[in-house]
Amino acid sequence: MTSSRHRAGLLAALTAAALLLAVPLPARALAVPEPSTPVTGNATHFDGLGAPYGGCGLPQAELDSPDFVALNAYDLPGDYSSYPLRPIPASQAAKIGLWNNGLNCGRFVRVTIGDYCTGVNDGAPGQPFCRNGSWTTDAYNGATLTMVVADSCGDGNAWCRDDPYHLDLSTASLNRFVRNGTPVGDLNPTHWNNRHVSWSFVPAPDYSGDIRIGFMKGAQRYWPAIAVSHLPNGIHGVEYLAGGVWTAATMNSDMGQSYVIGATASGGTDFQIRVRDAAGTLVNNGRVYRFALPASCGGTCSAAYTRADYTTSDGTTPTPTATPSATPTATPSATPTATPTGTPTGTPTGTPTATPTGTPTGTPAPVAGCSAGYRVTGNWSGGFQAEVTVRNVGSTAITGWTTALTFAGAQQIASSWNATVSQSGRQVTATNANYNGSLPPGATTTWGLVGTGDNQPPTVLTCAVR
Repeated sequence: MTSSRHRAGLLAALTAAALLLAVPLPARALAVPEPSTPVTGNATHFDGLGAPYGGCGLPQAELDSPDFVALNAYDLPGDYSSYPLRPIPASQAAKIGLWNNGLNCGRFVRVTIGDYCTGVNDGAPGQPFCRNGSWTTDAYNGATLTMVVADSCGDGNAWCRDDPYHLDLSTASLNRFVRNGTPVGDLNPTHWNNRHVSWSFVPAPDYSGDIRIGFMKGAQRYWPAIAVSHLPNGIHGVEYLAGGVWTAATMNSDMGQSYVIGATASGGTDFQIRVRDAAGTLVNNGRVYRFALPASCGGTCSAAYTRADYTTSDGTTPTPTATPSATPTATPSATPTATPTGTPTGTPTGTPTATPTGTPTGTPAPVAGCSAGYRVTGNWSGGFQAEVTVRNVGSTAITGWTTALTFAGAQQIASSWNATVSQSGRQVTATNANYNGSLPPGATTTWGLVGTGDNQPPTVLTCAVR
């Protein structure tokens, strides 16, 4: 058989009720113990992250390493049904897999290649792994690679549901595993057939430099969603300074490296944050990062990721100028060429040093608006599954929305959920269901579809408030 290439990531739509629970759940005593020493699991592989983001809230080009993995979203042995709630609420914590509602995003794992399956290892529900064959040692055993957690696997197959320590590896990484100091080169496809691997969490290899901060698509002063990356040991929380008080930020769904923060002053565009790692420790001894909504956003960020330069409480530090490989080679030493407008560089927080150029004449009028994002969450020969995320990017609540997309080819929608969907040729229109049309500022919901044809992204995707 050929190796599996199923998509990992956010598979199901959030309902309006789930939005109320879209906060980072605290770390817990997982039903599946978090590996402190290497554990053995099945390994499959997938071609790449969805667009524009992987499950951790970063575009693939912004990952801390080109070698990445997905962890199981759920712990549901024997249950292959669709489970839509993401993040999983505390009331159903027993269903949380090692993805841990995004709390293991940005961490690194050390992966070692194990035995080859000589039988059938297709992840079929209710079937044994490697049936009608055996696990066999060969020349690839012992090859290793350090990889970053960037996505989640919520697929309804036996790999993602029955094997708690299953890993879904980036396809492009398979031949970069190293044995005796040399990349294996030809592990995939002829020597794969879904292997055993052993793995455990490790600190970021040879870490240097400082964190990176970027604004998400649709980010603006009323919904300042950021992604934090280049982390020494994962991320378990972001705190922002507002009104002189440090406040825990809300995780953006279960995209564990994305948080919705607040400005130092209500409705402002200047921000100060500090970050906690997977151990709950403040990164860089509580270093404070100061930055502003980039001028290139023009009020709302249209790109999937817009880098934000920052200054720090203990000196000016630039964000790295390029996406590092798995082993960053140097600590950035240059000073940013400009300080974000309105961001104090040495004055105590809460009192900007610049005088506003104009005097507000009144309270800004509420603005209604929404944005839409599209991502493929599964694909197979002749078909695919995708979801569309609808976000309220305005400053006032909305009570209804309509998204419109144009397929790139002859794709047809076979089924859909969480919206009323119609298609005419390449044009698809989706209107909210009766339970997910109301969204406060910054809130999101999603609708999903199963389609036939190639999994190309739409050429046009828009959202309008009803």
